[in-house]
Amino acid sequence: MTSIATTEPVVTRAPPPRHALALAAAIGAIAGGALVAATIQSSLMMTLLTQAIITGILATGVGFLIRQNGVVSFGHAAFYGIACYTIALAVKLGVMRVEFAIMLALVLPTALAFLLGLVIVRIPGVAFSMLTLAVGQAFYEFAMKARHVTGGEDGFSVSLPTALFGIPTALFQNPHSMFVVSWSVLVLIILGLALMAASPFGRLTVAIRENEERARFIGYRTTLPRVLVLTLSAFVTAVAGVLFTLYNTFVSPDVLHWTLSGSALIMAIIGGPRLIWGPALGAIIFFFTKDIAGDVTEHWQAIIGVILIAVMLVIPAGLGGTLAALWQRRLGHG
Repeated sequence: MTSIATTEPVVTRAPPPRHALALAAAIGAIAGGALVAATIQSSLMMTLLTQAIITGILATGVGFLIRQNGVVSFGHAAFYGIACYTIALAVKLGVMRVEFAIMLALVLPTALAFLLGLVIVRIPGVAFSMLTLAVGQAFYEFAMKARHVTGGEDGFSVSLPTALFGIPTALFQNPHSMFVVSWSVLVLIILGLALMAASPFGRLTVAIRENEERARFIGYRTTLPRVLVLTLSAFVTAVAGVLFTLYNTFVSPDVLHWTLSGSALIMAIIGGPRLIWGPALGAIIFFFTKDIAGDVTEHWQAIIGVILIAVMLVIPAGLGGTLAALWQRRLGHG
């Protein structure tokens, strides 16, 4: 007589969806930012952090273009500056409500990037970078020459109303509250870009970046995806320009100069452009290095240059890439 041993089926709980984990991480990061603002009492420190985060959004846009399209832009200051001047000129000339000007400040650079992208994304490598530089400098020169409108190199102040979208304007000028706003926007942007990069469209753009000819050979159209990546990158940059204007209430042609694009590119390289959050980390490192080195020497740019060279030679994945690799190794051993 034989006996049959029966075992109850083992029920394994499925891991939570990746989107849910990303959303939970974003909520945690936003809460962490609010905690930082509540903990740090120094207005000077919070001002530095707020400026770093706003510029980090700009660097995130530049880094995302590198990550998805594999090209370098020296003209993203144009999208940033157009957003700034759209709000500033709307207030100065009184042509529309500031709320509409803010929305227009997001639409105009995005539309410009789309139209330019239809032409310039077809041009590879260094030629693409030089074209973006030429476009950006054209807007800078216009802002310098049109003194009767832009104030030339002196710039002009932006007198905002007491409330925007029902929110007191003072909230955007306070470094503690503006840090929370800017940090929350940065986290949401990184979340959105990460979800997009993990989508079929994001994987397609990476495939095009790696081998555009092979992607065309198997039947994909490659121009429009590259244009859309540039457009999304410009939108992110325009968001940074809007936050900059609301916080500083002052614009000058410096927001259009190629050196701003170059600084954002340096931030992206230091932090690691292959990580969506890497450029933001690079922006924080850049600002604090600039502040500390600036107290010691006038030649703080040389120190930034040494850091940049060291990162490119020793850790080409950037500091963010190194941290991510260490974290993955620790999880693997754990």
